[in-house]
Amino acid sequence: ILIRTLVQHPAYFTLHAGAGIVADSQPQHELEETRAKARGVLAALDPEQVHA
Repeated sequence: ILIRTLVQHPAYFTLHAGAGIVADSQPQHELEETRAKARGVLAALDPEQVHA
């Protein structure tokens, strides 16, 4: 299962980040967790540009 995926295209990148949703998931917590995962990938590319 891919939860974080970065794809390089000729002129840009696409980043997909997600979370596993279960019966007792809390939407706000899942959103925050997903954003944290995306920030980690972005920081690896350019630590100075992470604002998500």
